Amino acid sequence: MSSPIMTIIQNFDRVIDWKDPLIWLAAAHITFNPFFWNVSARLEYKTKLLSRIFGSTKVGCYVLAVVTFLIGMTRNFVVVIAVTRQLSLEAYLGETTVNYMKIVGGLCMVIGLTLAITSMLRLGVTGTYLGDYFGMLKDSRVTAFPFNVVDNPMYVGSTITFLGLAVLKMSPIGFLLTVYIWIVYNIALFFEEPFTAKIYSTKETKEVKAN
Repeated sequence: MSSPIMTIIQNFDRVIDWKDPLIWLAAAHITFNPFFWNVSARLEYKTKLLSRIFGSTKVGCYVLAVVTFLIGMTRNFVVVIAVTRQLSLEAYLGETTVNYMKIVGGLCMVIGLTLAITSMLRLGVTGTYLGDYFGMLKDSRVTAFPFNVVDNPMYVGSTITFLGLAVLKMSPIGFLLTVYIWIVYNIALFFEEPFTAKIYSTKETKEVKAN
């Protein structure tokens, strides 16, 4: 009798329906979100466009925060539906393995959501949603939990949450979308971290000159 792993490999083409448009919509949504908030924030930093449109820096930042939050929720919804309507590996796995995977998936969901939610609470709205691009800079680096456990807990927590969903559903497309999310987040960080460092470096230079 072939092992469950061999059975999965032999039937892999049947597990993922690549013709399902929702898979590609989910991938497009995952790609679009960080592109949107990075371009919008940089545009604000360089031109103050959002502040001018909405009449104040604070309102502009909050509008971008609301839009970013909403497209995050729609991305999550699309990913969940895309994963749910695809076939699961549960039929190819033994009962013990399925039970273990459900436990692991649940733990991943809890850990991921904890990292994401606590980082939002630590940073606040402006800290979470690119307020530094609007000139709303923190006085000092946040080092309390979850930032003392992992760098970029929002991105890490989100990725772990999607991994938890994939494990719970035992979904191959869920695992692939999780890998893609991780890749996209790392590309976003490649552009975000140097630019954020530049913003704070400019602030420190101005403070030195002022003193």
